[in-house]
Amino acid sequence: MAGMCGRYASTRAPQDLTGLFAVTDWRPEETLAPSWNVAPTDPVYAVLERPAREDGDEVRRELRVLRWGLVPSWSKDPKSGARMINARVETVHEKPAYRRAFSRRRCLLPADGFYEWDPVTDEKTGRTRKQPYFIHPGDDGIMALAGLYEFWRDPEVTADDDPDAWLTTCTIITTEATDAAGRVHPRMPLALTPDHYDTWLDPHHQDTADLRALLTQPAGGHLDARAVSMAVNNVRNNGPELLDP
Repeated sequence: MAGMCGRYASTRAPQDLTGLFAVTDWRPEETLAPSWNVAPTDPVYAVLERPAREDGDEVRRELRVLRWGLVPSWSKDPKSGARMINARVETVHEKPAYRRAFSRRRCLLPADGFYEWDPVTDEKTGRTRKQPYFIHPGDDGIMALAGLYEFWRDPEVTADDDPDAWLTTCTIITTEATDAAGRVHPRMPLALTPDHYDTWLDPHHQDTADLRALLTQPAGGHLDARAVSMAVNNVRNNGPELLDP
């Protein structure tokens, strides 16, 4: 997991998320089960804004289910998304895979917190194991992870209105770690504060310098980290016990 955010927890109900993020458009059929071990290629909730009409200024704020791992629109193979779960804040506005999405397809990924791993050497055996830590806001509030999303059109499907014709995927922007997270791992996901949600999500706001200025220290640095069960290392394990100290 070097240099990336590879797992997180997202357990809040969509009804809570629509209130927390002032969402106006949500499809009950897209309800996800709570997950204490969100892993790459999983379906995840994303808050995003789309123009109500192609030519209009009016936008709708939606809660959508996307696949974690961004597939650029020009990609030949959607399997590439499994490698593109994170985008570095230092280069996200320049990299071909992310540049267009950074300009107009930004989203927020709601999370309770995220996991990072710290190599620990067992004094008796001399073996190194990876100890997972759960890193979360000190007040247990929601984290709004800064993300990008992209549409990929499957050339094998002929009809545009076929649900299988389109794959919508996302990535999480990461930055240098601060505070509690920095003691565990050098990188961490970026989280936005509520006063920046509107600007970040607005598809008409395309000033790269302005947008980059929003991406500052996550949660004002007020993050707690606690060692948790090794069970989180296996993506098949999922339940609230993963967060037990």
